[in-house]
Amino acid sequence: MFYSLYERDLGITGFKDFYDGLAEAKKAGKPIMIDFTGWACVNCRKMEEQVWTRDDIYSVITDDYILVSLYVDDRKKLDSDNTFNFLKPTGGTKAIKTIGDKWATFQTVNFKNNSQPYYILIDTDFNLLNSPLGYTPDADAYLEWLQQGLNTFSENNKN
Repeated sequence: MFYSLYERDLGITGFKDFYDGLAEAKKAGKPIMIDFTGWACVNCRKMEEQVWTRDDIYSVITDDYILVSLYVDDRKKLDSDNTFNFLKPTGGTKAIKTIGDKWATFQTVNFKNNSQPYYILIDTDFNLLNSPLGYTPDADAYLEWLQQGLNTFSENNKN
């Protein structure tokens, strides 16, 4: 893992692009867990190392959700075809030139938050399945939050 002394690779298959994850979730019929994270995010690594590694939480994330980890501090340049100027509600513009710019703006615009870690559970129609959640070292509460999202997803898809 990057910025971590933790020795275990979590081995969680996830997506680093929201739209790729959305396509997979539609194909798999699963809800999406958006993980707004950063390469240099200490609390993000703490969550991954101390909460996500718990067997029951690990299995819920890997088996029941499509994980989409969006790195808001990724400095890789976007292809010139994908750069743009975002018009802020306040009237200014923000140049979107990097992957991190894209996902940080996506988080702020859609979820009115720009802190990490920040977790969102949604279905493929963009319905929230639970309230967003930030950093919490309470693994039991995190598992309950994940399960509540699955329960909402199941209830919404009964037919």
